[in-house]
Amino acid sequence: MSAAAAEGTHRVAPGTQEIVRVEGVHKYFGHHHVLRGIDMTVKQGEVAVLIGPSGSGKSTLLRCINHLETISAGRIRVNGELIGYREHGGKLHELTLKEVARQRRNIGMVFQRFNLFGHKTALENVIEAPIQVKGQNKATAKKRALELLDQVGLSDRAGHYPAQLSGGQQQRVAIARALAMEPELMLFDEPTSALDPELVGDVLNVMKDLAASGMTMIVVTHEIGFAREVGDTLTFMDGGVVVESGNPRDVIANPQHERTQAFLGKVL
Repeated sequence: MSAAAAEGTHRVAPGTQEIVRVEGVHKYFGHHHVLRGIDMTVKQGEVAVLIGPSGSGKSTLLRCINHLETISAGRIRVNGELIGYREHGGKLHELTLKEVARQRRNIGMVFQRFNLFGHKTALENVIEAPIQVKGQNKATAKKRALELLDQVGLSDRAGHYPAQLSGGQQQRVAIARALAMEPELMLFDEPTSALDPELVGDVLNVMKDLAASGMTMIVVTHEIGFAREVGDTLTFMDGGVVVESGNPRDVIANPQHERTQAFLGKVL
């Protein structure tokens, strides 16, 4: 149960609508075969957690879902729409940058590093995309940004620059910035891995609250406690393949594959 649920706010139950469908996805970097036929579905409101050793393909898969990386084979759909490509005559043709940018408006992504604009305040970082990409007027964008900064516990830091914020605070600003685009899907790529241990909890609490609100999320993380507590599905990847997937509590307590057992034995 999430922090929000523990305080009496019941989590919005996942729906039946399929938000993400990954079918037979392969990815090569030169001769390096990073993803080897990945299949995955995520339904509306689900929290799908990906774990596995470094180099297993987790982050690459996330980047492919947002078309930050092109795929070598397969199909990725978000809300039924083919991501990054149009299909004609059984062949894929990559979309233009403008078309890809339109698709990305509905997909928020939070990276390991915060990637904030150093010369802009927290508030200015959050309002940048709604104004520049969605054409919101400044007053509307600012009102929403202040609500989001309050949601992530940083209403008193709106005028601070990234250099004046801790790593955990910067990551929460990054989450608010992603939410400002009102995405239907949030991707988190090891959002706490660059943080000092005492700052991890604040970021995870924001993510738990997002899950409780019904946000569809795919989370790459080493935080096994978060996976157990918040995840609807847990997928263990190794060597570019899905080794094991299921209910997080079941996979963590009773992993079926020896590779999963070995990995969890090192991180638990």
